Amino acid sequence: MEDGKYVEGSFYFYAPNKGAPVFFAIAFAFSGLYHTYQCIHYKCWRITGFYVVCAVFFTAGFIVRELGAFQYNNLIKFIVSICLIYAAPPILELANYNILGRILYFVPYYSPIHPGRVLSTFAFVSFVIETLNGTGAAYFANQSLTEEKQQLGRALVKAALLLQVIVIISFLVLAGMFHRRCLRAGIHHSGLKNVLYTLYASTALLSARTIYRVVEFWSVDRVHYRNVDTLTITPMLRYEWYFYVFEATLMLCNQVMLNIRHPRKYLPESTKTYLAGDGVTEVTGPGYSDSRNFLLTLIDPLNVVAIAEPIDG
Repeated sequence: MEDGKYVEGSFYFYAPNKGAPVFFAIAFAFSGLYHTYQCIHYKCWRITGFYVVCAVFFTAGFIVRELGAFQYNNLIKFIVSICLIYAAPPILELANYNILGRILYFVPYYSPIHPGRVLSTFAFVSFVIETLNGTGAAYFANQSLTEEKQQLGRALVKAALLLQVIVIISFLVLAGMFHRRCLRAGIHHSGLKNVLYTLYASTALLSARTIYRVVEFWSVDRVHYRNVDTLTITPMLRYEWYFYVFEATLMLCNQVMLNIRHPRKYLPESTKTYLAGDGVTEVTGPGYSDSRNFLLTLIDPLNVVAIAEPIDG
């Protein structure tokens, strides 16, 4: 039973639960195996392969956390588990961006952005987030480093979390604009509706997790617990159940939901298959095209230049 007191020598603050990591490692492994089967069955590795990668990260992270539960004074196990588990959610967000791109290919004439640039645009930002997240987690988790470097690590993680919030908001605005255009045009395709609702639900789970992380990291003033009144340390660090509710459970729910409501159930296999103007018929054509230079579509995916150009006459 947790009492919120520091356990001498523990890098976790508490003595980690020995059963929970086993459950989550097995659960994420099964979800990942099912996602692997779905990728093969639906021939959609390019669409949902990220889900498999995330499952591998989570499974490995909880396996290492289980090992660390028996050696909670082992710094290497602590750092590795933290880095693996914290690195997975941004990849899940990247998966959602990829799905949105495929949705826009399905109804390209209402897309506010080049469908093929949704992933590339958000992938760049996600790369920055992953770099900050991984570097910061390794720094703040390593209590053998100087206090200055640990503070730098926390600052990097905070920056990554804030960027995640900004990106999530931008993503929702983009998806919302597209959804609104479809509704105003009278398009109520069941597949389109289902995949968008799944995307919103996944984003909500990821947002809840990100908000938890933001609150947690903003509450941390130190990582050295000796000779410190435990009541001055946030309960989010003193009690392990916060981690399992807001990190592990939310992310497992997200993975399982995507197993059940797999995007390929609602989207066509090819980006060349799109929804006709009647909102019902699916048509196969030459695919989405953009008359602009390829490099320009990368730099300006929203085609801001064209929007800003004055209209002659």
